[in-house]
Amino acid sequence: MHRLLRKTWLLLGLAASLGTAASCSKDGDGVLLFSVEDDKALGDKVAASTDSTFRAKGQLVERSANPRAYDLLGQIVNRVLNSGQLQYRNEFPWDVKIIKDDQMQNAFATPGGHIYVYSGLIKFLDNESQLAGVLGHEIAHADRRHTSRLLQKEYGINVLLSLLLGENRGQVVQIASSLGQLSFSRDYEREADEYSVIYLNGTNHYPCDGAAGFFIKAEQQGQAAPPEFLSTHPNPGTRIQDIQTKADALNCRQRTASSDTFNQLKAAL
Repeated sequence: MHRLLRKTWLLLGLAASLGTAASCSKDGDGVLLFSVEDDKALGDKVAASTDSTFRAKGQLVERSANPRAYDLLGQIVNRVLNSGQLQYRNEFPWDVKIIKDDQMQNAFATPGGHIYVYSGLIKFLDNESQLAGVLGHEIAHADRRHTSRLLQKEYGINVLLSLLLGENRGQVVQIASSLGQLSFSRDYEREADEYSVIYLNGTNHYPCDGAAGFFIKAEQQGQAAPPEFLSTHPNPGTRIQDIQTKADALNCRQRTASSDTFNQLKAAL
């Protein structure tokens, strides 16, 4: 307990001393004051609240209720995670949950690598490479610690530290409910797109511009309410071009990959 309190005061002092630097940092995202262990602790709390919220709505697909779907989705997720390109592959838990909502074409990740995928996204996509690309994008937000930086900016270091001390439980619920609608900065979206390509290249399996396929289809269908990671600047056309340019530079765009696992996943849902 004394050790935790000492750490808290040290962090609060650091937050005060870095306040000016953080406010002047690139894109306004500030200096990340959270450690990797803090990321994991906060992520565990937020994931528990997220699970509870969707379970209460009857939307959380329990692994015991559909082990087949989880096994199939896990195969795709693990190809991306085991690409050899993640910073925190062994530090974060990287578990995945399915949310039953066929109208929501979205996915998100908490700090510390808890991944949530809506059934509507899986059913919307055409092939496994597209799903791997979107998963790579969301994994990048957690692995590059974008989510923690954004939450620090939105709520402040004092609030986040209080959550780690077990206070402000209502704030945990608020943060959990907002994760699917977080508006990342231009730089963070570009970096997540870039690392989606890098991760898929590292799989030696998927054509690495998979995320572009999702953006192309969503644009063609003219979605009235696109998911946040599609609507956030830069515009989808620019993102498609950037993803394909990165994929061409890595010479990994022309691969062909089977969608058998993905098609079975669709059928299992």
